[in-house]
Amino acid sequence: MNTPVIAIHGGAGTISRHSLSAEEEAGYHQALADIVAAGQAVLNAGGSALAAVTEAVRLLEDCPLFNAGHGAVYTSEGKHELDASVMSGIDLAAGAVACVTHIRNPVLAARAVMEQSEHVLLVGQGAESFAARHGVEMVEPGYFHTDARHQQWLRVRGQAGAMLDHDAASFAFARQGGEGGHEGREGDQEKAPLDPDNKFGTVGAVALDKFGNLAAATSTGGITNKQPGRVGDSPLIGAGCYASNSTAAVSATGTGEAFMRAAACYDVVARMAYAGDTLQQATDKVVFQLLPMIGGRGGLIALDAQGNLALPFNTEGMYRAYGRGELAPVTAIYQSEQPEQSGC
Repeated sequence: MNTPVIAIHGGAGTISRHSLSAEEEAGYHQALADIVAAGQAVLNAGGSALAAVTEAVRLLEDCPLFNAGHGAVYTSEGKHELDASVMSGIDLAAGAVACVTHIRNPVLAARAVMEQSEHVLLVGQGAESFAARHGVEMVEPGYFHTDARHQQWLRVRGQAGAMLDHDAASFAFARQGGEGGHEGREGDQEKAPLDPDNKFGTVGAVALDKFGNLAAATSTGGITNKQPGRVGDSPLIGAGCYASNSTAAVSATGTGEAFMRAAACYDVVARMAYAGDTLQQATDKVVFQLLPMIGGRGGLIALDAQGNLALPFNTEGMYRAYGRGELAPVTAIYQSEQPEQSGC
């Protein structure tokens, strides 16, 4: 039997440490720890890796601190369009949805597509009708609203086009007085350890269960002020999500178009399968060599069949956490925090 492992991410991007109190930062660490612990509970009870990543991403979607589900960013039309995917490493089964506007938890719809249809990706109204028929909870679009995301959109629109969720707050912070300024501190400035207007707001999870099976899931609200109908890497198998028992499970967060062009998650497993790279070697080459060549910023979480874990990112920070077996969750946000990432 394997020691079960789960890891999650909540986006990567620009750090704005000075805009956050110790109490606020602790809130992010607590949310990450709680969600990892929930995934660990599934795994330690004998649940599958697929069940664990689904539950972890569902909780991330329900947490307004992260850009997925409740707390998703706004499009240029002031609406929400959500994407998600899930993949099982046992048989390469996968499901995804994109541009949905009424599904409370897109990851559950993605799993329904995987398990209840002959397709991999459904979009828009067709995805919503399918999800509703299969018992996935539907909500009115107002459910996804948070005041912080709305204020973020109001700051960005007309100023800088589309902005990645963790890159659209250095922009706001600079406009409100920079590091030494205090204007907006008590007003509408969103407080987050990753600059909320300049971060890559995707969430994801990877897991290894007791039976040696891997799974991955990814979900996002997209990028602030994005063009309606824009789809990034998150719901695309091989770009934002991939899992195979023979290699690894991978979930990405970053500049979606670059991750799509690089087929970043699949490239990790391909380097392992065809070049004989270790997980760390493969992820480092993708995140620090391949992606920067095409303007790709962000990171990924990856877990192989032996329980080795890699959490690389080429930005100032990435919300991340993991848990092994019965051990307490480990959480981190900034580049300077380097939690243990080795194998079992």
